Amino acid sequence: MYNLSCFNPSSFFFVGIPGLEKIQIWIGIPFCVIYVVAIMGNCILLYLIAVEHSLHEPMFFFLSMLATTDLILSTATVPKLLSNLWLGDKEITFSGCLTQMFFLHFSSAVDSAILLTMAFDRYVAICYPLRYSAILTPRMIIKLVVGILVRSFSIILPPVFLLNRLPFCWTRVIPHTYCEHIGVARLSSADISINIWYGFAVPLMIVISDVIFIAISYAFILRAVFQLSSQGARQKALSTCGSHVCVILMFYTPGFFSVLAHRFGHSVPRHVLILFANLYVAIPPALNPVVYGVKTKQIQEKFILLFSLKKI
Repeated sequence: MYNLSCFNPSSFFFVGIPGLEKIQIWIGIPFCVIYVVAIMGNCILLYLIAVEHSLHEPMFFFLSMLATTDLILSTATVPKLLSNLWLGDKEITFSGCLTQMFFLHFSSAVDSAILLTMAFDRYVAICYPLRYSAILTPRMIIKLVVGILVRSFSIILPPVFLLNRLPFCWTRVIPHTYCEHIGVARLSSADISINIWYGFAVPLMIVISDVIFIAISYAFILRAVFQLSSQGARQKALSTCGSHVCVILMFYTPGFFSVLAHRFGHSVPRHVLILFANLYVAIPPALNPVVYGVKTKQIQEKFILLFSLKKI
């Protein structure tokens, strides 16, 4: 019975944010505001793209995928964080932990792939404007979407089975506010070398390859832009990429510093690392629709029109 309970734990418990228990109610307020902004912003963005025929273009279709994935990412983590901070609900079932871990990592992998696809979209639009509709046909878009989902699913599914095979006999207290692969694996009393190698090497290779291809796409884009003779044409071409570049920086930069902090920041207090990790999964989903609303003229115009009609 003891061995059976090790391999089939009923639940885990989150530590929360150690050292900040006295102010955890106040910590939950900004996270709640950020979550509400993320839900409202992405839902409005999806609504505008769905109802406005002028936004039925490949770029906005990929943007709607990004908004959907951001909704999944924030919903997979923030509600449980708020339940922990405000209600003291620190328990999560083993199946719930695996589900949260899957959607957390899956949505992050999909986000990275979508940003790469959007870079390809901008590359085709600027470098081959006359062939844009011929290259990004509905059939090609379907292939890209299927490729994104299959790649992300095939990357993230193995960690679920790698965790499911482990015994958890020592402790079931997770030193975090959400379940992530390596953090849960380290609670096991068995050898987790496969988990560590897979959890480090595979996502790192995927992210690095995505970043490299994004950089190559923008190298070709910049070369094509600076070959334009008109200053106005250059500014217009660069402005179409501005929002995408901002979203790329918001997605990859905090993740890069988070990895460095966990790897080399041994002197950094634990609560700082946990807060930073939660901000990383909460802020980008809230800011992405704001960035696209401000930087993209078509969305900005439709947004203003939507609320002006409601006032009338």
